[in-house]
Formats: sequence, C-alpha cells, structure tokens
Amino acid sequence: MSSGVLFTRRSCIRPLLGVCGALLLPEQARAGGQIEEPLADAVRTALSSAVRNAAPPIPEFASTEARLRYLRWLGTMSERLRKKIPDLETRKEFLQTVWYESRRAGLDTGLVLGLIQVESGFRKFAVSTAGARGYMQVMPFWARTIGDGDASRLFHMQTNLRFGCVILRHYLERERGDLFLALGRYNGSRGKAPYPHAVLANKQLWNFNVA
Repeated sequence: MSSGVLFTRRSCIRPLLGVCGALLLPEQARAGGQIEEPLADAVRTALSSAVRNAAPPIPEFASTEARLRYLRWLGTMSERLRKKIPDLETRKEFLQTVWYESRRAGLDTGLVLGLIQVESGFRKFAVSTAGARGYMQVMPFWARTIGDGDASRLFHMQTNLRFGCVILRHYLERERGDLFLALGRYNGSRGKAPYPHAVLANKQLWNFNVA
C-alpha cells in the first residue's frame, strides 16, 4: 500500500483477512469463475465484514505530493482506458474506485486492472458461461456466502470491485502469497498457466510508478 494514501481503520480489510437503469442484455466473458468451497467461520466473518463496509471510494492523501501523484496516475490511466469506457465521468469514477478498492485490499492496482481486462474487458454487465458477473467476474455464490444474498448487486460498480478485490486477497492469503496459484484459484483454473500469465501480461499495460 502506498504510504501516501490513508484509509480509516474501518475501511482497511487486510487486518480483517489476516484471520485466515435496467439491467442490459449480458455480454459474454471468456473467463472462468471461482469455485465454491467451505469457509471456516472466522474467515467467513472476516470476508463478510470486509465487503459490508459501504464507505464511498474516496481516497485521502497524506500530502499534496501524494495527491498529485494520484492525479497523474488518474490522467494517464484515463487516457489508456478511453476506448474501453468512452464516457469521461464513468471512466473517472471507475478508476477512482479501482484505486480505492485495490489499496484497501492491499493489492497492486495494475494487477487489478490487468485482471479486469482479462476477465471482462472492462464491461460492467459481462457474464461468463460459468455465470460470473461484472467487471471482476464475481460468482453469484459469493453474494450468498459473504454478502446480503442479492447477486444482482454484483453489477454495481463498487460492489463488484470490492467483492473482486476482497476475494483475490483471500485467495492470496490462502496460497501464502503465491500470486500464480491465487490467480488460478480466482479463475477456477488453479495450477494451470494460461490465466495467470494472461493477467500478468495485461498488468504490464496498466503499470504506473506512483511511488
């Protein structure tokens, strides 16, 4: 997590996880989906708490310099994303939310953007053949397992990005920091190379030095 970005204790999920408009016609996504597995009660509670906090995704900064670094990142990423999300305000909201949720989960923002590119091609209403939904292709069972049971909310921008980041952090902790295995678990293809390699290759398109 960048030292220039501050979050309240309520919004930070890493300590929590340490214990372990109508709907448009859906677009197909080629990615797979997470596999439902039993969760220990402590893990389920931590994950539920992590996704339940509905604080708006507005980052705070320790200094003017940190804020300027963020604005440079935002401008650069907005230009790169223009063809995928043409509307400027939607694009800015999306990027701000990705920035916030990735750091809240202790994840690299470029990694999250690379994963989104592979999973959904930045399509809000993408649906995979396995039934995974939205930008980060979250499987509906997560809404029942750690959410309020309303899977339709997985098409909401912040909800989808929050679930996706929380789930990826969970898989990283489960795999003891092994990103290759965690990405495979996220996609439902643990141990196979194509998906992790695709995400890591796309991550390079979204890297930006904000340190």
